[in-house]
Amino acid sequence: MPHIQSVNLAHPRPNRAKPDAVFTGIDKRPVAHPVEVRAPGPNEGGLGSGLVGDGVFDRRNHGGDDQAVYAYSRENLDLWGHDLGRDLTDGQFGENLTTVGVDLEATLIGERWRIGADGPLLEVSVPRIPCATFASWLDERRWVRRFTERALPGTYFRVLEPGEIRAGDAITVERRPDHDLTVGECFRALTLEPDLLPRLVDIEALGSVAREVARKRTTATSSVPATDA
Repeated sequence: MPHIQSVNLAHPRPNRAKPDAVFTGIDKRPVAHPVEVRAPGPNEGGLGSGLVGDGVFDRRNHGGDDQAVYAYSRENLDLWGHDLGRDLTDGQFGENLTTVGVDLEATLIGERWRIGADGPLLEVSVPRIPCATFASWLDERRWVRRFTERALPGTYFRVLEPGEIRAGDAITVERRPDHDLTVGECFRALTLEPDLLPRLVDIEALGSVAREVARKRTTATSSVPATDA
């Protein structure tokens, strides 16, 4: 059964990639106790993470309602661990939730998950886009490009209903939207396959920043005049 293998919270450390941010919360480690999940509000001025006890220090680029909870699968951590020749622990990709038994890249933008019998209701919002902090933390050569080319980004969720979450909680899909835009396709559109961007523009559940990026890039492309061959 699909379930949460671990719930991971930040251990703040100096941010070598962005000294102006001072600290980063990408070092996340499993906790044994239940964790309260709630909507954090806007990026700047809000609570940062959707998990009480977690930390987001670069509020301009991370956190907020559309990036309240980040999930990555144990299966994909194991794939990367094999490729990199190292053990990757739960939380090592900076994920709040390490999942088992679900293909995160095949989930639909706007898909809704109930965690546990009466835990929070989460909605898939936007794939994770790799950044310099992630590359610095993993300390692997050409990490951003490698992560992008493999297109296994995991996904962020927004919090629709608060509640407690703990390791072992079951994942139940309560609603799937009536479109077919997956997390994986959305990631490819925003990175290496811009021809897919028009598919993102009308998906209301997509995170607002990603949707605006898709709208602007699509508009800019469509406004370029055609030329004779």
